[in-house]
Amino acid sequence: MTKTPIGLQELRRKLYAKAKAEPHWRFWGLYVHVCKMETLRAAYAMAKENNGAPGSDGVTFEAIEEQGVEGFLERIRDELIKRTYGPLRARTKEIPKAGSTQVRRLSIPCIRDRVVQGALKLIVEPVFEADFQPGSFGYRPKRSAHQAVIRVAEAIVVGKTRVIDIDLKAYFDGVRHDLLLSKVAERVDDDDVLHLLKIMLKANGKKGVPQGGVISPMLSNLYLNEVDRMLEQAKAVTRYGKYTGIEYARYADDVVILINAHPRYGWLLKAVGKRLREELAKLHVQLNEAKSRTVDLARGESFGFLGFDFRRVRSLQGKWRPQYTPKLSKRTALLHKLREIFRRHRSRPVKEVIEKINPILRGWVNYFAIGHSGRCFGFVNRWVEKKIRRHLMRARKRRGFGWERWSTQWLHDTLGLFNA
Repeated sequence: MTKTPIGLQELRRKLYAKAKAEPHWRFWGLYVHVCKMETLRAAYAMAKENNGAPGSDGVTFEAIEEQGVEGFLERIRDELIKRTYGPLRARTKEIPKAGSTQVRRLSIPCIRDRVVQGALKLIVEPVFEADFQPGSFGYRPKRSAHQAVIRVAEAIVVGKTRVIDIDLKAYFDGVRHDLLLSKVAERVDDDDVLHLLKIMLKANGKKGVPQGGVISPMLSNLYLNEVDRMLEQAKAVTRYGKYTGIEYARYADDVVILINAHPRYGWLLKAVGKRLREELAKLHVQLNEAKSRTVDLARGESFGFLGFDFRRVRSLQGKWRPQYTPKLSKRTALLHKLREIFRRHRSRPVKEVIEKINPILRGWVNYFAIGHSGRCFGFVNRWVEKKIRRHLMRARKRRGFGWERWSTQWLHDTLGLFNA
């Protein structure tokens, strides 16, 4: 993880403290900090750490470092100071959505634009972080998808078993620039910052925030912040002692709302749905009615959130508890990815194949390890072990799986195959 310089860290801390203490304060004089070499160096370090493919100009990190990073950053600084900077249109790449024939359009800005977006984010992020709500987890400092999953599980534990499972229709593509800029202007009184943000947005179309842009996650959180506020108010209104009638978790455009099953909260299901639609209508955001639904866990129904399938089951002690397991579509996507590696490296040494698949397996298992995933991990383990055995036998021009020739322990201990 790249650390920002002490001076920049202190500035960000002060901005956050001021924003938290004075919710209606509008910040000025921010642009000068965006242009500082200290900020640009930190933004470049973050871009380099994330690596990524070159943008539409084809410039790579290797080419930049061969010619000199300092000179590269000084040219960016001069353009920003002289107000001559203009972003290039991002290169787009279509990525298939898991379990669907649809594709997700990923935008890849050029490195120069990633640096400028990163610099702007470093300066304005603390201001908006102070305004974001507790139920928002997507791409925020010190927050993670795991925390969102645990929040949902804890809500189920205390009886919030009626669930509004929300799917937003083409959310990132539909963000209105005028509404977004007006939300930024509520906290930022700096024409240069607003102009810089405007040309960043307009470089990729008349509306929407590009998925893949450095600053896009923060902007998408800001756009939906009023929806989060509405849900926080609903929590306050329905509080009964230490309990509330409602809980929610949002990770970017993935939202679930959980409502207590007690009869006193029966009115909430329709009321929250109505208020949600009102808030989304103000933003010109549409619900995907085909995928959005209401689920009752008490009736044995289930819902998906952040790659997990949630349901309610009885424990061995007879108590109700949440059970969250990897979605079948996520397991299928993993096996498809691994199958492609085995196919492409059919004639390569087994050690080379294992070097390719281990990082994928490790990342997938680490993500789903917080759930009740033992059975799924066992299935994946057995599938991968059989593939490795077939690879070994094929190299010897033999059939079968070599059950007697190699033990399972040997595959993991000697070959180094990751054990889920």
